[in-house]
Amino acid sequence: MVKISGQARRIRIYIGEASKYKGVSLYHTIVLKAKELGLAGATVFRGIEGFGANTRIKTSRILDLSNDLPIVIEVIDSAEYLQDFLLFLDEVVNEGLITIEDLEVMKYLPKK
Repeated sequence: MVKISGQARRIRIYIGEASKYKGVSLYHTIVLKAKELGLAGATVFRGIEGFGANTRIKTSRILDLSNDLPIVIEVIDSAEYLQDFLLFLDEVVNEGLITIEDLEVMKYLPKK
């Protein structure tokens, strides 16, 4: 196994599941753009409960079921590769929250 480590940046995008961009789920649009830009990867997490700026609780509990559950998209890559992606996010995220964190990554690869 080969271990590679180094500096990277994590972008987290917090949106609602019902958010759309040009008629397509915003989270799917964001993942497709990350792939198109050749970023290292993207993961979408669906929350079971939460609230945002409007303070309305969105939940998956059956009695209070929401059709707009919290979504978090996480993308990790080097800062230079994320520059164009951040410009894209400025264009498509109209309501939500974006956080950016510097971090150190360790990547494990099989020996060739």
